[in-house]
Amino acid sequence: MKLDKKEILKALETISVPGEGQNMVESGAVRNIQTFGDEVVVDITIKNPSLQAKKKAEVSILQAIHREVYEKAKITVNITVDAPAKPRANEIKGAPIPGIKNIIAVASGKGGVGKSTVTANLAATLSKMGFSVGILDADIYGPSIPIMYDVASQKPLAVEVGGKSKMKPIENYGVKILSIGFFTQPNQAVIWRGPMAAKALNQMIFDAHWGELDFLLIDLPPGTGDIHLSIMQALPVTGAVVVSTPQEIALADARKGVAMFQQDAINVPVLGIVENMAYFTPAELPDNKYYIFGRDGAKNLAEDMEVPFLGALPLVQSIREASDAGRPAALQTATPLESSFEEITRNAVQELVRRNKDLPPTEAIKITTMAGCSAVKKK
Repeated sequence: MKLDKKEILKALETISVPGEGQNMVESGAVRNIQTFGDEVVVDITIKNPSLQAKKKAEVSILQAIHREVYEKAKITVNITVDAPAKPRANEIKGAPIPGIKNIIAVASGKGGVGKSTVTANLAATLSKMGFSVGILDADIYGPSIPIMYDVASQKPLAVEVGGKSKMKPIENYGVKILSIGFFTQPNQAVIWRGPMAAKALNQMIFDAHWGELDFLLIDLPPGTGDIHLSIMQALPVTGAVVVSTPQEIALADARKGVAMFQQDAINVPVLGIVENMAYFTPAELPDNKYYIFGRDGAKNLAEDMEVPFLGALPLVQSIREASDAGRPAALQTATPLESSFEEITRNAVQELVRRNKDLPPTEAIKITTMAGCSAVKKK
């Protein structure tokens, strides 16, 4: 018996590709049919790469041709998988937040290296450059941004936006802030499991009226844990800044922090590493530098891991005093600290511009080279 292609096509119209609504012919899954007497070769393409989907498609074709055309037909089915292309490296994940253009996570593998201090001063510097900035204090168990911005005693108010009640961030020095510290007592310990902490963060992210922001900085807790993964999955994070001291113990944890962002499940570009407490200069010996925690440790780590080095900050009393007083040190004018924070911020913005130029844009990410250059010009 000689098989007819038209009859075979008609038989294949009675079945569909697993996971797809249309029949095999309408969906374009059937690429080619060849007949040789009572033999037939069917070439199809499916999008599901699983072995189960392949087997189901093959069995369906065999049954349809035997039932509708010729029960003794000799059938060969060739299946090609046309799976959707994998996301490009560092492609933005997460649901975009309306009005927020860029989200930068500030992290450290180890606690006590000045991550929150760097976050607070990066935000203050960006605001001075003319950008609209917000900080999400995601350090659930040790929130410190409210103190550093002198707003620890304030409470966010509710505002109605589009018929929904939203939290209004607290604002100071031109920076909008939300922190779990606004909702707890100063002497109250936050004893939450991971899911509860993640829920609280989601509320501060998605149930807040941030308005239009050029940058939202996220002050992550130390380490590499549940909170980090939750945030990276929930938000379209543009890039990450890792903070470390030059000390070997801190560098070992910072290395893990960089590696966390480079994991396939997270895959967030590391904009660079900041070296905090790089050296100590006594006021009475302004030309001397004492490398208390080691020299160029974070700079060398950046070179080893092939990520940018954003700059170094000295260990000086005025940074601590400014943080305790609730006025970021970067707001002090005509000081070496102001210059240091401006250099680090410019470098971070330039890396961000490069990241958005080289990698695929999303609706959440729309910083332009012009914006980056304007930040540099506003030195």
